[in-house]
Amino acid sequence: MEEEDPIFLSALEHYSYCPRQCALIHQEQSFAENLHTARGNAVHALVDMEGYALRAGVRIERALPLHSMRLGLIGKADIVEFLPDGTPYPIEYKHGPKRQKTHDDLQLTAQAICLEEMTGHEVACGAIYHASSHRRREVRITADLRKLVEATTAAIRAMQREQKMPLPVADARCRECSLADLCQPRMLADQDLRRRLRADLFLIREEEECKRC
Repeated sequence: MEEEDPIFLSALEHYSYCPRQCALIHQEQSFAENLHTARGNAVHALVDMEGYALRAGVRIERALPLHSMRLGLIGKADIVEFLPDGTPYPIEYKHGPKRQKTHDDLQLTAQAICLEEMTGHEVACGAIYHASSHRRREVRITADLRKLVEATTAAIRAMQREQKMPLPVADARCRECSLADLCQPRMLADQDLRRRLRADLFLIREEEECKRC
């Protein structure tokens, strides 16, 4: 991993949600705010200050920096609870009600992999804290999720090497995406419209050349 830039843990969540969103944020350095991102920022502001506390023998670390040398990942965990035996228990904060989302679980699993490499303790479970409902949803760090982390990391690296922008999805995901105006998913996904625009462009050029003659 020394020859390539590290991948942010958040990129795995973005890629799992939409590869084009991931490319816009992490390759093009493009970002825009909407109601959903503003709510997410407000939730993370609660845990973005580094620090720790002790409660009933459990050490609670906030905004803990993470890395995996094996996979080339970097980032931070919102909260990590260290049990008395040193076992880490990562907790990722999300706005919205309690619900299961693969891209959330993928990001948490990547945090668990980093913590295992950093501490030498196996991480079997973590949790997503849903701010709207004030409830935790425990996530088991399964073999399938671990494989998905590795596959997604490899896919992001391939995308970065090729420097190609993935095609837009133009589905229900676009309604909640803050990058919809930058992405233009419907226009770019509409192949018939693109063909008509290209055809009109060439017709206009031909007409201009005829006028010059």
